[in-house]
Amino acid sequence: MESSNGKPPQGEEEGKAAGSIGGYESLHRLLESNLPPELFKEASRLLLGLNCAHPLEAVSLPGATTDLAKAHNFDVQAFRFNADKEHMRQPRIVRVGLIQNSIAVPTTCHFADQKKSIMEKVKPIIDAAGASGVNILCLQEAWTMPFAFCTREKRWCEFAEPVDGESTQFLQELAQKYNMVIVSPILERDINHGETIWNTVVVIGNNGNIIGIHRKNHIPRVGDFNESTYYMEGNTGHPVFETAYGKIAVNICYGRHHPLNWLAFGLNGAEIVFNPSATVGELSEPMWPIEARNAAIANSYFVGSINRVGTEVFPNPFTSGDGKPQHADFGHFYGSSHFSAPDASCTPSLSRYRDGLMISDMDLNLCRQIKDKWAFRMTARYDMYANLLSEYLKPDFKPQVIADPLINKRA
Repeated sequence: MESSNGKPPQGEEEGKAAGSIGGYESLHRLLESNLPPELFKEASRLLLGLNCAHPLEAVSLPGATTDLAKAHNFDVQAFRFNADKEHMRQPRIVRVGLIQNSIAVPTTCHFADQKKSIMEKVKPIIDAAGASGVNILCLQEAWTMPFAFCTREKRWCEFAEPVDGESTQFLQELAQKYNMVIVSPILERDINHGETIWNTVVVIGNNGNIIGIHRKNHIPRVGDFNESTYYMEGNTGHPVFETAYGKIAVNICYGRHHPLNWLAFGLNGAEIVFNPSATVGELSEPMWPIEARNAAIANSYFVGSINRVGTEVFPNPFTSGDGKPQHADFGHFYGSSHFSAPDASCTPSLSRYRDGLMISDMDLNLCRQIKDKWAFRMTARYDMYANLLSEYLKPDFKPQVIADPLINKRA
């Protein structure tokens, strides 16, 4: 049970929920509960920025949504990103949602039961998004399974499925029911190319059709992330999907650490870029609120960041080559899903330990308005960057370093 401020009610043990911050679901809720109102307002301005010179507005949601959140114990928050009124264009407001969730049963259960239980767990959250009128919804990376790629055990490949497989069919019905575009990150088995496995997103249109796919561009080789045991770098470039509600792209997980990956989606015209992820606190949490927000600013588009929640314990311990003793879990997936806007404003984060649905109304006119204001595209030096990259790829590349001639020179 949670109180309205995101802290366990009096009488419950504050540290009971693994992943909480002193009993609070997020940093924002911790500050809200402990700072005087005026000081909290100023802290929020510094942490979350201002949208059109005003604090981000909260959005009221239908009773059906809040009832589902209460019945299924998931965090739900909603905010509005405004844009300035224009003379020549009408507002282009789209409602976008992000879902974060933990697995539903232990990893020792039958694989079919694990997948079924996750689908059953996620469906009420999708229903809540539908009841709220969400137009575009994105799920977390590899949402149909535990993030087992730390184990290096090939049996987890059984979760891989074709693009038009079970999870896609499940979501196609919901997309059609709610007139909603759904971005579904899965472990793909490419039947037409030797049953190769990829880390893939399937973009499902609001009519239930498959618009297209994108495969993860950057594969981590750090800590417990042994993903190249299962799949390699993607081969789909940087596609932007023109949907009924706007132009979207997907920068899967580790791609958020690569500024040029973000840039490429922007050059192809993305207005919203999703970053479905699976990342743990010890490794990346200080980076989490920075990278996506920076990408939104630098590329003049909205970013939706999604991270799973919970600690997933696997049957067999594993090691990672970093000197740590063998262990059976990745660490805590800290959730904290949120939206970032091109004007440097961002929403508070969802819970660090509970399932959640983050909703945002966003006026896509803000993308062009920020482009006009800051002129990043006009002031960029793409010719210079392209020339440097072209030279860097050559085996005889020499860095442009000008050395001080007096270094190490004797008097």
